[in-house]
Amino acid sequence: MSEKVLMLGNEAFARGAYEAGCKVSAAYPGTPSTEISENIVKYNEIYSEWSPNEKVAMEVAIGASIIGVRALASMKHVGLNVAADPLFTASYIGVNGGLVAIVADDPGLYSSQNEQDTRAVARAAKIPVLEPSDSAEAKEFVRFAFDLSEKYDTPVIVRSTTRLSHSQGLVELNDRQDIEDKPYVRNAAKNVMMPGNAKGRHLVVESRELALMEDGCDFPINTVEYKARNIGFITSGIPYQYVKEAFPDASVLKLGIVNPLPRKLIEEFASKVDTLYVIEELDPIIEEQVKSWGIDAIGKDILTVQGEYSTNMLIRAIKGEKISLTTPAQVPNRPPVLCPGCPHRSVYTVLKRLKIRAAGDIGCYTLGAVAPLAVVDTTICMGASISSLHGMEKAKGKDYIKDWVAVIGDGTFLHTGINSLINMVYNKGTGTVLILDNSTTGMTGHQDHASTGKTLMGEATYSVDLEKLCKAVGVEHVRVVNAFDSKKLEKTIKEAVALDEIAVIIAQAPCALLDKSPASLQNSIDQDICKKCGLCMKPGCPAITKMENGDIVINDTMCDGCCLCVDQCRFDAIKSIKLS
Repeated sequence: MSEKVLMLGNEAFARGAYEAGCKVSAAYPGTPSTEISENIVKYNEIYSEWSPNEKVAMEVAIGASIIGVRALASMKHVGLNVAADPLFTASYIGVNGGLVAIVADDPGLYSSQNEQDTRAVARAAKIPVLEPSDSAEAKEFVRFAFDLSEKYDTPVIVRSTTRLSHSQGLVELNDRQDIEDKPYVRNAAKNVMMPGNAKGRHLVVESRELALMEDGCDFPINTVEYKARNIGFITSGIPYQYVKEAFPDASVLKLGIVNPLPRKLIEEFASKVDTLYVIEELDPIIEEQVKSWGIDAIGKDILTVQGEYSTNMLIRAIKGEKISLTTPAQVPNRPPVLCPGCPHRSVYTVLKRLKIRAAGDIGCYTLGAVAPLAVVDTTICMGASISSLHGMEKAKGKDYIKDWVAVIGDGTFLHTGINSLINMVYNKGTGTVLILDNSTTGMTGHQDHASTGKTLMGEATYSVDLEKLCKAVGVEHVRVVNAFDSKKLEKTIKEAVALDEIAVIIAQAPCALLDKSPASLQNSIDQDICKKCGLCMKPGCPAITKMENGDIVINDTMCDGCCLCVDQCRFDAIKSIKLS
């Protein structure tokens, strides 16, 4: 008898890849997709890796597919932009072994810089998209995606969202399929995408789209629920759950494949209901196509293209009813903040003291944009800090950027920052780059990367030396500094920004959360000496609080012993006690 267990959506995706006979998995960590790979690594039958970025991950999976095994690439929606170059071409090449990409969108912007809709990218790439609505479907849709990939000679995207990836549901476990490797047959006309070959493959892609549109009407992942015919809903994914809760007696067409759309199935359903609604989060991908076929439907004219939907939202928008809810306790706002003992806080404190602005990047250090540090002026995408600083210098001259630096984490530097630094060198730029090396990919939950010395599978490996790497691409002025050595860091930054050349400062200190042992130092404030000046509070450490009576105190349970506050105090009022 098969076993049923509670699984997060991301756990279920991993299980689906395992059961489908997947042999290679490559990914770059990005919330909300990270846990897919962290669960895949538990299955010894699958080789799994953290790749330096999503483009590389996609290419690894494509290579494995071409040689004849089932392969998976996982990423978040903005990672799909990085992977788009090989993915669009893979659409033309097709597959040998099944090729699946799981892409997690982020409606509501819980951890992302935009709300882009993966379905729109997939339409442009002419790649089928499946969208599960719960953990059970997450597993089964991955299995179905691999079969679909091989049957129709195409990569397949399985779309998730934050709500699905991080919600739990019952999943039925099945045995792993014993999938034989497909034989590799040399075929340049199919696998070498120079213009002459690509023209022929484009015809194949268009023919495949038509076949999927027609055959998709019979896919078991689409379900039709006819109930009351006065109102009908076309929906998919997590919004299906909201529709069912808000309108349990309505007719529903739940689409499992959302690109290309099964036109005949949709037309048949639409003809059998009086009023048709299309419920989809983010862009009107389904709605616009349905309306283009001459079908009357209601969607974004009463619903938003922004953020997550909810049951109450649908009831308000469609029924015009207000839901009476018990008012929850009023919890104070808790803005995001760097952890106690975070080495980034030390770096930003020095930059703020020097009145230097930072072109920022994606990672924990983005929090340097908020008060009280407020040093980061720009954040665009992975690796953009260095490139944008270069653009500022070329636009306004060397003197303009004397009070600017680029800040980038070690993981992000290896993701796409290297290319940007090479560009600065090649195009004779100037400017100061701070690599905030905390020895991990911190924001997404402490994943390893190429300079940590360990792979996703837990194996020891070569650790990239960032100092040597920067020198190898042509940067002569490279300095390595302890991130908590404020005086040396300040001196090093002053020297660097004064130069008329590229300077790289590697500010090193491990993430405070990497070391699980108790703090070796405990800081406390001597109230008899303290002048209540508040200098120790300027870095914004959450362990330091000003009480109602004016006393400034350090929370023993939060203090990490980093001693940044000790450096700030001019009156030696903060004492460090060595703990046993």
